[in-house]
Amino acid sequence: MARRIVITSGKGGVGKTSICANLGYKLAKLNKRTLLIDVDIGLNNLDIVTGIENKVVFDLIDTLQGKCRAKQAIIRDFDNPNLYIMPSVHSLGRADIMADELLNLISQLDENFDYILIDCPAGLDKPFERAVLIATEAIVISTPHISSLRDADKTLTNLSSKGIDILGLVVNRVRGDMVVNKEMLDPVEIANLIGQKLIGVLPEDDSFSSKGIISEESTSNNAFEILACNVENGKQELFDYTKKYRGFWGKIRQELKKRA
Repeated sequence: MARRIVITSGKGGVGKTSICANLGYKLAKLNKRTLLIDVDIGLNNLDIVTGIENKVVFDLIDTLQGKCRAKQAIIRDFDNPNLYIMPSVHSLGRADIMADELLNLISQLDENFDYILIDCPAGLDKPFERAVLIATEAIVISTPHISSLRDADKTLTNLSSKGIDILGLVVNRVRGDMVVNKEMLDPVEIANLIGQKLIGVLPEDDSFSSKGIISEESTSNNAFEILACNVENGKQELFDYTKKYRGFWGKIRQELKKRA
């Protein structure tokens, strides 16, 4: 049976899709058969982030409408053979898609994978409810900003009311130099404020936001490896997001960052 984990936040623009893709990639690197499924119907871009947009013939909507079998809509990643993607590329998805349709589809795929990561739509309305109800676990994404933090807190309350097992909070786009100088909320403080365990800290990284699946040379690479291990092993180890900006050389890096 696969672990079905929804990646959510309640707020758009915090990097849910990119985090879903890169976490899935790292789990697959741990020899875990991992399926990414895009249920952000209508505002879908998991295919673009994972670089498979030119390979899509059938998608999630086609499967639910009976136009193809599930395996025909699943694309295997060329570079990472343990990673599979079920995209949703229709510009206008069916408004009447029900959670039980998706749940039936997930149940058919369950035994073939170790993980099914569900890319969730923004907001807390019907599309969110549809995505959440097919999951058994959740990872909530926030950025170090008050508005994002507030939305993450609302999302956590909603998930708890549904009995979803919350794996923890991931804080994205953290600038270590600003945390050191107390110009940005510390992810540990954020987790304490909303009473949630912190399972991932992802640094601000231009390559992460622009290239989809990150390279091993990326600033975020180690952070995603740690996050994947935390998800797999139930740990709370964290990427050291302030290391570069502590001490004598850290002060110099801070000054260079300000001038950049």
